[in-house]
Amino acid sequence: MKRRIYIAGGSKGGVGKSIQSVALIDTLTSRGEKVLLIESDTSNPDVWKMYSGEVQAELVDLDDANGWIDLVNVCDQNPDHAVVVNTAARNNRGVTAYGQTLNSTLSELQRDLVTLWVINRQRDSLELLRDYMEALPGSRTHVVRNSYFGEERKFELYNGSQIRKTVEDAGGRSLTLPDLADRVSDDLYSRRLSISAAMKELPLGNRAELARWRADVHSMLGTVLDG
Repeated sequence: MKRRIYIAGGSKGGVGKSIQSVALIDTLTSRGEKVLLIESDTSNPDVWKMYSGEVQAELVDLDDANGWIDLVNVCDQNPDHAVVVNTAARNNRGVTAYGQTLNSTLSELQRDLVTLWVINRQRDSLELLRDYMEALPGSRTHVVRNSYFGEERKFELYNGSQIRKTVEDAGGRSLTLPDLADRVSDDLYSRRLSISAAMKELPLGNRAELARWRADVHSMLGTVLDG
């Protein structure tokens, strides 16, 4: 099986790309995978700070051509690692301008490209997704409804949209990211804790909530990792 490059996308700030990256890293490592984290939010590298002590982690600016060259090279240098790319809010511009650098090298890298596109309930999440899919046609794209913004049924714009049909007709899935209690997610980010570290350090009730979320996330992402 080819090692994959996973992109946690969404382009907008605040939709939940970082927690999706955290969920993905934790799920992959729990399965015994070696993980390479590419943190492209170089101005606020939360995920890098949480995981740089546990997995191989690189800061790469994907706003310019050099960053995409670096991304391809580091993927090539670590063929036994699954790659998780945590994108910055602004990265759709970089994808549009330079994404072909990655797209054109997937065959030689012997990698599959998988995108987990995190959305809120607003229309621009879907419009940005169309642009992204045109810029990176080599990616298998799944849409992740972040339940922080409400139950699955409340994502009415996406649920009944043509873009959902396009995603699913191409083999993508429509997923729902479980919500994590604010006090626990605040602990993760304020203390820069990985999931495994938090499961050792947080108070018992907080750990119980995190364990519930973790199990739900592993189940949700299993449909992607096993597909």
